[in-house]
Amino acid sequence: MEEGHNLSVEQCKRITATAITAVDAFSDKQILLSYAGGRISVNGSGMKIVNFSKTSGAFCATGEIYGVKYTQK
Repeated sequence: MEEGHNLSVEQCKRITATAITAVDAFSDKQILLSYAGGRISVNGSGMKIVNFSKTSGAFCATGEIYGVKYTQK
C-alpha cells in the first residue's frame, strides 16, 4: 500500500483516493472511508463506488459530491 494519501474531486462528479484501508459504510448519500490518519466522510447524492482495492488502497466513486470531511483518529 502507498505511504502517502491523496484525494481528488473532479468537477464534483468523481472522487478518487489512495491509501484507503477500508470502506466502512456507504449509501447513495454518504460514503465513509478509513485511512491511516483517520476517517473520511464523503457526502452527496446518487453516489456509487466504482472501484475499491484493499490491496492497493485505490478508491473511486461517482455521483454529485457535496462535501468531504476528514476526521483524525
